[in-house]
Parts: sequence; C-alpha cells; structure tokens
Amino acid sequence: MNVVAIVPARMASTRYPGKPMAAIRGVPMIGHCYFRTAMAETVEETYVATCDKVIYDYIRSVGGKAVMTKDTHERCSDRTAEAMLKIESQTGKRVDIAAMVQGDEPLVRPEMIDAAVKLLLDDPSCPIACLMGRIEDESELDDPNCVKVVTDLKGRALYFSREGIPSRRKGAAMSFPRYRQVPIIPFRRDYLLRFNDLAPTPLEIAESVDLMRCVEHGDAVRMAVIERVTVSVDTPGDHARAEAVMKDDPLFARYAPGAAAR
Repeated sequence: MNVVAIVPARMASTRYPGKPMAAIRGVPMIGHCYFRTAMAETVEETYVATCDKVIYDYIRSVGGKAVMTKDTHERCSDRTAEAMLKIESQTGKRVDIAAMVQGDEPLVRPEMIDAAVKLLLDDPSCPIACLMGRIEDESELDDPNCVKVVTDLKGRALYFSREGIPSRRKGAAMSFPRYRQVPIIPFRRDYLLRFNDLAPTPLEIAESVDLMRCVEHGDAVRMAVIERVTVSVDTPGDHARAEAVMKDDPLFARYAPGAAAR
C-alpha cells in the first residue's frame, strides 16, 4: 500500500499572509509540518505542495521533497490532488492513499497521521477519514476558526459546523463530549479525484467546511478520536500560542536547526 503524505501550503493566506514561512523556534511553520509528518510510520514519502517558490526552495534546501502546483487553487484538496498526480508521474508509482496534512499544523504528531491512515488501511470500504479531538475550553464552541463535528454511534461524521454543535440549550453541560475537527485527512486516490470533481454543495458553502460535501453526497467520513489537540495557526495570536507550546515539545529536538530532513 503506497501511502503518501502531502502538505498543501501557500503564502497568500487571507487571515495570516506569509504564515508558512513564519518561524517558530527558528524553523518555518511549514518546516515543522514537513519534518513531523515525515515521522509517521504509515507514510512512505512526504511532499509539500505549493504554488510559492519560497516554500518550494526552503523544503528542498533542508533535503525535503516538494511539488510546485498552480496558483489558482482555492481548496487544499485541489492542490493535493494536483500534487498527487505529479508525484505519480515523477515516481512511476500509483498512490493508494493521499494523506493531506494542513500546512498550518506545526505541532502535528506522527501518531495522529498514523491513526487517521489506519482507518483506511483497516477498512477497505472507507474512502476518507479525519481526526477529531475533544473540546475542553467552552470558548472554542463560539470560535468560527474551530470546526466542530458530531458523529453517529459508529464514528462516522454526521455534520461539521463552525457553530457550537450539538446544542447547548437542552441542558447538556460541557461534561457532554464535544469535538473539533483536526485537519489530517487521508483520501483514497480515486475518491480524492472524485471529491474534487463534485461541485460545492449547499451545506458545504453555508458552513464553509469542505467535508460537508462528503456528508451531503452520503459518503462516510470515518473519524478517529485523538487525546491531545494541536495548535492550528490561523492568526498571529495562534502563532504566539504555538511558539509557547513548542518550547516543551519533545519532537522538536529531532529536527531542530541543523537536523537533516528524513
């Protein structure tokens, strides 16, 4: 099974322009994502997919692998799919699973990627998977940058929203488990291409959550629960939080400045 991790990244972020190259403890954020993703045991190769030469050149300078993509992509899945097809052309090997890891997850851990990929490896009928972590701070329920998710009893996503779901008005206290999406998303190859060929769906547009497209088409999105949620960097304030958490991060020493890419 050829599992390839692809980290899509671009400099033109609306909320935080240039964030992939913003340094956290001396390493650009995209570098943290690349090094840590490459540690996953289920992944054969890791690539960064970007339309920006500064990102491409940086990854290549640390011995990593990168693919240049179009600058017209509006969604990470489109960039990931283009990169996947180019990787197949370059290597002559068909990709079975493309694990998309967002480029704004500098504290991603390899076991998280393995947990998501394992859902597809263990269930041949599963076309796509994702992670979710328990919400511990009630303020996240009102944070639109935090995508909430509810599942059925078998761990399949029922709904994604930037609103606080499920309802807090029916007497459910915070002790009732609520979960946020963690954007590590392995796709089976053909499903990724199919997903990108589908037009955006009404609830996907309303919620501004791409995976609602799968739900609206009746495709099962398997969710795996992780114990610790990472710090996603959407704003400069998130960057400061990631910098603080990184000070005590045990993985950092394995790729600190001067370390070679895997």
